[in-house]
Amino acid sequence: MDTIGTQIGGYAPDFELPGIDGSVHHLARYLEQSHAVVVVFMCNHCPYVKMYVDRLKQIQSDFEGQGLTLIGINPNDAEQFPEDSFEKMKPFAAGNQINFPYIRDVTQEVANAFGAKKTPHVFLLNQQGVLCYNGAIDDNPEDSKPVKTNYLRDAIARVLAGEAIAPTSTDPIGCSIKWRNS
Repeated sequence: MDTIGTQIGGYAPDFELPGIDGSVHHLARYLEQSHAVVVVFMCNHCPYVKMYVDRLKQIQSDFEGQGLTLIGINPNDAEQFPEDSFEKMKPFAAGNQINFPYIRDVTQEVANAFGAKKTPHVFLLNQQGVLCYNGAIDDNPEDSKPVKTNYLRDAIARVLAGEAIAPTSTDPIGCSIKWRNS
């Protein structure tokens, strides 16, 4: 599948996707309630997601009081990777004590529209739904201690402060999205 992709400065595609909480999640509703939204494409089986899940939870905790919402979206094809099925998302989220919505993109249309390439791949939106940053969470997936550049944290802080972001994109670090066979 060729990804389309949202460009920096462009409006993110709205979505309505089912969550593990039994609700349908709409990007527009989050934008109404939040000063910034991070959409992170992730899955259950990826070792990079497993390395980053605690950092994502910490980002949600640290910035939630400032109006940030983080949303995890699983786009992977569950036929190729049964561990990424909707049913297995619930125990993954519970086992990792995920503190943000975890939703499913079965059709992969949302991942394609955003231009997601990896898990994890983050997209930071301002309150207007404009893409301000996309790419990696930081520069060291293996260990948070030697991280030199916290790309996502820095970008969030700047968006919340109304400041310009640099860089606006980095290469995401992770596993490739498992696209359905056409």
